[in-house]
Amino acid sequence: MNVSADMSTRERILAAAEELFAESGFEGTPTSRIAERAGVPKGLVHYYFRRKSDLLAALVERLPEERLDHGRVVVSGDVAESLRRLVAELNARLGASRLLSHLLWREADTHEAVREALQARFHRVVEQIRGVIIAASGDRVPRADVDSAAALLAQALSYRHSTARHAGDEPGEMERETAFIAGALELGAGRGAGAGR
Repeated sequence: MNVSADMSTRERILAAAEELFAESGFEGTPTSRIAERAGVPKGLVHYYFRRKSDLLAALVERLPEERLDHGRVVVSGDVAESLRRLVAELNARLGASRLLSHLLWREADTHEAVREALQARFHRVVEQIRGVIIAASGDRVPRADVDSAAALLAQALSYRHSTARHAGDEPGEMERETAFIAGALELGAGRGAGAGR
C-alpha cells in the first residue's frame, strides 16, 4: 500500500482510489474501501469528491504534463533524432505514472469525462510532435505531411502507452516508427523541393 500518513487527506484519498481502481476497476471499488485504504472516514471522501466519478477527473489531472521545451529535443535538420528524443521524453513521463495512465485509458471506455480529458491530452501530444517536426525540418516538409506524421506518431505512441502495463511491455523508444516517419517526411521534403514550393 502506497498511501502515506504524511500526505494531505485529499492526496491520500486520491492515492487510495488510484490503487483500488487499478486493482478492482472503478465500478468494483466502493467509496468505503477507498476511505478504508486512505485511513479516513467515508464522509471525508464525499467532502473532497462529491461523486465517485469526480475521483476519476482528479486522477486525470495527476497525469504528468506532456508539454516540453522544444529546445530540449530538437536537433536542427535531423527529424529522426528529434522524434527519438521527444518519444524518449514522453516515455519517461509515462514511466512516472504507468499505473495511473493504464487505469485512465481503461476507464475511458465507460466514462465520458475521462475520455474527453484523454482526447484533449492526445491532441496536445499531436501538437507537440508537429512542433518538433517543424522545428527540426524548417519549412522543407509540406504541411499536410507534417500533420499526417504527427497524428500517426501520436496514435502509435498512445497505443504503446495504453498497452504497455497490460502487456507487461515497456513502452520502448519506438525506433522503427520514428525512423519510418522521418524517412517519409524526407521523401515529402524532396517532393516539395522538386515541385518548386
